[in-house]
Amino acid sequence: LFIQYYEKRLVDGLFLSSAICDSTNQSEEKMLQTVQLLRYKYGYRGYIHYKILPGTDQSLIEAAAKLADRLSINMEAPDEKYLAQLSPSKKFASELLGGLERIAKVNREKPLRGGITTQLVVGAAKETDREILSLSNKLYRNYKLWRVYYSAFMPILGTPLEELPPCLPLREYRLYQADFLLKGYGFSPQDLPFEKDGNLPQEHDPKLAWALKHPEIFPLEVNKADFTELLKVPGIGRISARRIVETRNQEKFTRLEQL
Repeated sequence: LFIQYYEKRLVDGLFLSSAICDSTNQSEEKMLQTVQLLRYKYGYRGYIHYKILPGTDQSLIEAAAKLADRLSINMEAPDEKYLAQLSPSKKFASELLGGLERIAKVNREKPLRGGITTQLVVGAAKETDREILSLSNKLYRNYKLWRVYYSAFMPILGTPLEELPPCLPLREYRLYQADFLLKGYGFSPQDLPFEKDGNLPQEHDPKLAWALKHPEIFPLEVNKADFTELLKVPGIGRISARRIVETRNQEKFTRLEQL
């Protein structure tokens, strides 16, 4: 079915995951067989995002890495106490962090074209944004993740968490904004403007909220500020900061119009 859609240009790539049937490794082997069929029988050369299940053996991860463009494993929660509320059968340290370490080992030896990703559920276990982003920062630093995805919790009827309130989409959006600050703007988790409850403010984006808390830094001298300092100015992104640095090497900024 996928190949038919691909040949008709209805899809551009494949995201492959599975529930656990019989055992983790048996389920993973069936997924591998599917990818092998696509690559070898049908000659599919397109994009494959392959989900590693918790507890998968190293040998199966290595086999998946040879066939897929991206590997991922869902962390789901920032630590074991929150994971116990979401998925009591999963083990945070050995299965999730351990699985991520095994994937990272493969990626270090031969980098995946699409890198490694993970996903965290937001708002289901009363975790704070500080806890979520502290974990994300560690994952970026220690495992060289390409990206952490955040998924706002939505209750589903007939599940153990059906009575819980949904997470506001704005909270998910603020987490993504803060995540970008960690990845590409020189911010650390300690820099982020968390409120007393450990969550990000909703009324302002994190960069503006940080700037409002640090009036002593502004105004910034545009002709002297280094690249990292420019990145912390609300409204200035990486491209704009780079252009400012390149332009002032030729001439000083003396008029607002130059910016």
